[in-house]
Amino acid sequence: MIIETRSAKETYDLGKKIGSQAKAGEVYTLVGDLGVGKTVFTQGLAKGLGIEEPISSPTFTIVQVYEDGRLPFYHFDVYRIGDIEEIGFEDYVYGEGVSLIEWANLIDEILPANRTEITIEKDLEQGFDFRRITVEKRGE
Repeated sequence: MIIETRSAKETYDLGKKIGSQAKAGEVYTLVGDLGVGKTVFTQGLAKGLGIEEPISSPTFTIVQVYEDGRLPFYHFDVYRIGDIEEIGFEDYVYGEGVSLIEWANLIDEILPANRTEITIEKDLEQGFDFRRITVEKRGE
C-alpha cells in the first residue's frame, strides 16, 4: 500500500491510524532518510496506542519503553547501534507490546520475518512537505 501525505499532520495522522489498529506482538520497521518524518510518524503511532507522554527519537539510548498506553510501546532507533543484543532486543520484539524500529535496514538480518515495513520518502518535485509512505506486511 502506498499513501501520499502533504503535511506533517497527515503523516502523524497516518501513524495514529496504524497505532490505533496495532495488536500485541506486532513489529513495525521504519526506514527513511534524515528529516523525512520518521519521528512525526512515530509520534502519531504512539498516540494511536493511547500514549500521552512526549515521544522523541531514542538515538543515544537505542530503545525507549512507553507503558502508559493500551499496549506497551518499544521504540528503537538503531542508527548508532553497536551490538543490539546488549539491550535484550528479542525480549522486546517477541514480547507483548508493539515494537517500532527506526533505521531497521541496518539490522535486517535479525528482524523477525513477520513484520510491517514502512518506508517514508520525500519527492521535492511534489512539494517540500510531500511524503510517499509505503506500508508492506512481510512474512504472513
